[in-house]
Amino acid sequence: MILVAILGAFIAVVVATQGQQAAAGAPEGTETFDITDRTHTQGEVDYEQTPPAGGPHHPVWQNCGFYSEPVVDEHAVHSLEHGAVWITYSPDLPQEQVDTLRNIATGQTYILVSPYEGLPSPVVASAWNHQIQLDSADDPRLQEFIEAFRLGPQTPEPGAPCTNGIGEPEA
Repeated sequence: MILVAILGAFIAVVVATQGQQAAAGAPEGTETFDITDRTHTQGEVDYEQTPPAGGPHHPVWQNCGFYSEPVVDEHAVHSLEHGAVWITYSPDLPQEQVDTLRNIATGQTYILVSPYEGLPSPVVASAWNHQIQLDSADDPRLQEFIEAFRLGPQTPEPGAPCTNGIGEPEA
């Protein structure tokens, strides 16, 4: 019984330390949330963030890659649960910046990129429980965010698939 309690305390310390490490590597301007609900749902979800940074989601995830059309929030959130970073961009973002985002999605795994109406800034990057608003796809904090959170310790199901779900990415 005592061994179980010690093991439980050790695991709690490790999990807390990993969360702090991810937050410590987060670029300036990163918001952190406390989203614990990971239930599967078939319906639409009214998320607190735009775009969402976690929460209830569809049982099928969005295939990672680049999309020139919006994707369904509930599928993208499931990809976040698997460790993806979802980079959303304003539909009127200049083409050269869209191309920059396409290159990011092409060059790395567990990256999902799609346009999103009504963003609070031209580019928003989201990971489970974390989000950053950026004025440009060229902002160096975007790559810092990816490095801090893609398959990071905040991921509820790290390494679960980001392929063989729904959608056909262009890149």
